[in-house]
Amino acid sequence: MSWLEVLISALDPLVLLYLLGGVAIGMVVGTLPGLTATMTVALLTPLTFWLAPEQGFAMLIGVYKAAIFAGGTTAILINTPGTPASIASTFDGYELTKQGKPGLALGINAIYSFLGNMIGIAILMTIAFPIAEFALQFSSPEYFALAIFGISMMISVSGSSILKGLITGVIGLILATVGLDPMLSIPRFTFDNVHFMEGVSFIPVMIGLFGVGEILNQILTQDKEEKKLKPDLKDLGRVLPTLAEFKRLIPSTIMSGTLSSVIGAIPGAGGDIASIITWDLSKKMSKHPEEFGKGSIEGLASTCTANNGVIGGAFTTMLTLGIPGDAVTAVLIGSLMMYGMRPGPQLFVEEFSFVTSIMIFLVIAAVFTLILGLMGAKLSTLILKIDDEYIWMSVLLLCVVGSYALNSSFYDVLIMAVSGVFGIIFKKMSFPLGPLILGLLLGGLAESNFRRALTVSAGDYAIFYTRWISGILILLTILALITPLIGSLLKRFKSKT
Repeated sequence: MSWLEVLISALDPLVLLYLLGGVAIGMVVGTLPGLTATMTVALLTPLTFWLAPEQGFAMLIGVYKAAIFAGGTTAILINTPGTPASIASTFDGYELTKQGKPGLALGINAIYSFLGNMIGIAILMTIAFPIAEFALQFSSPEYFALAIFGISMMISVSGSSILKGLITGVIGLILATVGLDPMLSIPRFTFDNVHFMEGVSFIPVMIGLFGVGEILNQILTQDKEEKKLKPDLKDLGRVLPTLAEFKRLIPSTIMSGTLSSVIGAIPGAGGDIASIITWDLSKKMSKHPEEFGKGSIEGLASTCTANNGVIGGAFTTMLTLGIPGDAVTAVLIGSLMMYGMRPGPQLFVEEFSFVTSIMIFLVIAAVFTLILGLMGAKLSTLILKIDDEYIWMSVLLLCVVGSYALNSSFYDVLIMAVSGVFGIIFKKMSFPLGPLILGLLLGGLAESNFRRALTVSAGDYAIFYTRWISGILILLTILALITPLIGSLLKRFKSKT
């Protein structure tokens, strides 16, 4: 199928309707602090099972794109990032609001989120197919090394403690062993329960960790948090930047969009990391560095460009190698697997039309988000006034429905509930959830290819490091794990001296 035929198929009115619905949901979710894009995509994934793959995935892409953009709304208006990717947008966005320029700040967020997306998508379209063609050379040793590398990258950027990331990653790998042995089809760790014969379903686990766990945490900590500010902005002021301001922002926009796409392609490095890095670089590039942190339009534009530019990079590694660039693409891998597709180089051969449709959906979602973002600037201030109690009940209801809907199994609801309890425990103890999900998703891939490679080599482990691609990936895995440890040791040494 040619690009033109794929484009015509992607512009099907029903597909566009689901995509627009996803954008609308994402706009609301991103504007409400605490409700992340990851959680929402995890909740909606089982509900899209009943749709055609193009319709369901278009909706999920719309949610992802719009939620990342909308997270900047609360960062700008009440100094509270709606999503982690918008943390750096508080640096200058809220300062502009205090200066009486909330409309300009919201306009910059909409426009430069769009530009960041377009730069990232352009890079995705340019390099995804060559990477996938190269990855077709992979066999069992390379796929094993690739799976372990993806998990290790999430662990290496999992916060202050690499040990905690390692623990949750191992938990995910252990859960991946439940069910039938991939080589011998012998039941393992099923406790004679037929519901576990096919393994632990990743969807209720994701919903529990990211949905129930987050809501329980908000409920338990609401009395300890300061009362949220309720903006009452009658006059937003001008929304569009002037021509002179557009010209001033060109250098930082190009730098932020390009660099964030590269950062987004690194597993585990999301919009929060990209936006902080590009904000700092924009400050160094600027002719007015003294304005940064005090309401700089350059600073705000660079962060809005970056936290949306990473989407293209994250999709690049997700589609070509089957390794997610961030937590949302980790969930989207599960979504594709639900539709019977496994991300990786074979996806470009077997599902060419679907891959190109995804790229088109990303562009359309960016356009929809730009239009709604500019038109709905005033409406976004009203969404913030919804009481938390209504949000919590709605999300918990969706968690139950979403967990049950896919397999019509109460065991999945039970798994969701148990995962929710562990989700809040991990959150309280600052254990990252990303490595656990990746361990569960990639564990089966790693185990089956590890054992298959040993079968081919008659038990010779040299097959993993004598083949140059798998050898490099294993070396990168080791570096990803030891680099944070070396950095921690150096900090302790410097503090003592």
